[in-house]
Amino acid sequence: MPGLAPADSAGGGPDSVNGALVPYLPDSHVSAIYPLRHGLNPPISRVSVSWGRGNSLRVSVFRQPDSDGGEVGGKVVELTLGKSRDGEISDTQWRKIAYGSVSPFALLQSRKNSAASLSRMQLSPSPYHLEWWEYVMEYSKDISALLGDPKSVGAPLIEDPNEVFIKKSEEPSSLKAAWELMEMFYVDKLSQAWLPERLVDWLADYDSLISVDLPTVHSKLVEFQSKIVTLQVIEDDPRYWDLISSALAVGWLEIVVKLLRLHGSYRLDQLGRRETENGLVEAVAVLISKMPRMRPAIDAGKHGECFKAKPDFVKAWERWRAQITKLDSSAFWVQCDNRQTREGLKNVLQIMLGNVDVLCSATCHWMELYISHFLYIRPFTAGLESMYSLAQNCIRLKHTSNPHKLMRLMIGILGENNEVVLSECSRGFGTWMVAHAIELLTAGSNEADFLVHEERENLGGISLEELHRLVYAQLLSSHLLTWQIAPIYLTSCMRQGMGMLEILLLKQPVQENQVLLKNLEICRLYELDGVSSRLMEISGMYHWKHGRKGCAVFWLQQAQDEVRLSKIASQLFESVGKSISGESFKQWEGLIELLGSEGQPAGGLDFLHKYRDFKKCLQHADSKKDADAARQAVESLMSLMRNASTPQRFWLPILYDAVKLLSWDKRPLINVSQTNLLLNKLQELSLARLRPDFVEPELPTHALNHVRYSLATNLGRAILEES
Repeated sequence: MPGLAPADSAGGGPDSVNGALVPYLPDSHVSAIYPLRHGLNPPISRVSVSWGRGNSLRVSVFRQPDSDGGEVGGKVVELTLGKSRDGEISDTQWRKIAYGSVSPFALLQSRKNSAASLSRMQLSPSPYHLEWWEYVMEYSKDISALLGDPKSVGAPLIEDPNEVFIKKSEEPSSLKAAWELMEMFYVDKLSQAWLPERLVDWLADYDSLISVDLPTVHSKLVEFQSKIVTLQVIEDDPRYWDLISSALAVGWLEIVVKLLRLHGSYRLDQLGRRETENGLVEAVAVLISKMPRMRPAIDAGKHGECFKAKPDFVKAWERWRAQITKLDSSAFWVQCDNRQTREGLKNVLQIMLGNVDVLCSATCHWMELYISHFLYIRPFTAGLESMYSLAQNCIRLKHTSNPHKLMRLMIGILGENNEVVLSECSRGFGTWMVAHAIELLTAGSNEADFLVHEERENLGGISLEELHRLVYAQLLSSHLLTWQIAPIYLTSCMRQGMGMLEILLLKQPVQENQVLLKNLEICRLYELDGVSSRLMEISGMYHWKHGRKGCAVFWLQQAQDEVRLSKIASQLFESVGKSISGESFKQWEGLIELLGSEGQPAGGLDFLHKYRDFKKCLQHADSKKDADAARQAVESLMSLMRNASTPQRFWLPILYDAVKLLSWDKRPLINVSQTNLLLNKLQELSLARLRPDFVEPELPTHALNHVRYSLATNLGRAILEES
């Protein structure tokens, strides 16, 4: 997954993450390396890189001219970025899986919590009711559909007679293969009776994945398909009969029948001379197509006769084997002149009769041999103990020094070793797999349920289930494109989940409002009021630091941070004190408006609201010479001067602004008692100026005398007006 989140966000969250059970790994993403196979001899003089179509990169490589003045050579190579290894999943697909699996996981956890609550009310020892596996099966099907559907493409309008291998519409993935394995063994109770047949289908879908590391029947089939058009007499090629035997051994009946009917005896010009040979080939093909299968149904286009009941299957099996034995001892073999056909068909019959040596030579690895035993030797194998014993025998016959990860997972499942299963899921298929597959593992096993839910002291008192969810959640958290879904998994962890969720939210950058709003929504969903307030405080501090004072005040108000709002008010007081009588009033008027209504002051901001009202009334009275507006300005002035929240250092600037009111032309607006109040304030201010810590406002030098003169004049006018 591309794009690691920064280790330290702008919010500067807590650094307690270093002490977490599973620490963040900021460099966990390893950059992809794409080999550039240009084929030019050194020295290379220049490389040019440009984008091609889609996600391809076009690289032009130029070499230096030879010493004898030869021409400059070069080559253009196109690289496809994001292309994953066969059977693996690209970053884009991983993100799709990560987001798509959230809903089924959350639904299953909700059902589990409801079932547990109901169980506690009924005093039942088990948190799950009898049909719990059905819920897990629904969950598994949703996840399986998300992982892809490697089905064959539809039949073409014009069928190629030489095409025996039908390509898949979507390449299979190891993750899907592993998920289906765990589903069929742990969850799907309805198909336990025909589990061997499900394994046959599973290998048919995913044998190509093992081809990456080991030779398989699938790789032999692909190789032969590419050369089939060059063969004149196909039955004379040993690879033809070898492929038929191998495909039959693993139960790919439709491919075997198609290969047999490519036999040269089916050609119209050969029927007359090779009638017996053709009859033998067709008889074998019919027997293969009529093979009894212990399963409820079979897909269209597949060969075999299905039987649901064991007695019916046994009768059909015995009758079918008797027909094979009869054909094997038939006198027609003597009349077949083609040695390769005779030996090849005899080998096919031995496979259907369950000859172990022939099956062993026809298969490529132990899982194919294992499947062949289910088909031709032990079709009634049931129970993990007997299946594991059979697997051990097949491994002894087909030992592999470096087994594929699907093989290791299969051995863990068959051996009923839950620790190995969890280990292989984690090692081979990643943290997503083990975090989600635990639900499958515990669906039908009390032992596995105890294993994953047991609280362990060496893990800090958490269980294996919680550990793997924490690991997966932290992997999601470390990427910018997936951190939003990590809370779903963290909140399912009872011990450390909520603490790590708080760390995750506090680690997110706050400079983007969309990210902050997403964090706040997560806090609301999980009732993290304290974290929500902390996030808003961090955001407010960040915006204030970067000069966005409006955003800062807004978020601090949302956080109800009285302390910081008071400090902001102090800084605003300083700013207001420098420009309170200047023309810059409009620059900070909007900020005062944002600070809230007068009925909801925060900190010491009540003064700023009152001063805003006073300034507006004063401007309105000065512009329109309106007596009513002037009287409102006087009321605002007196409210300011009587209010204890008005800082003393602002008294003189306010009185200096009020000179216009004191010298109103028509009649005095301020009466005697009000004027005496203002004179008293001015006297207190004169005494305060004697203190060494007093800060003089930025006003003209004559401001104090001008205010004193205006007050004295207004007092005389007011006395005359009232007398």
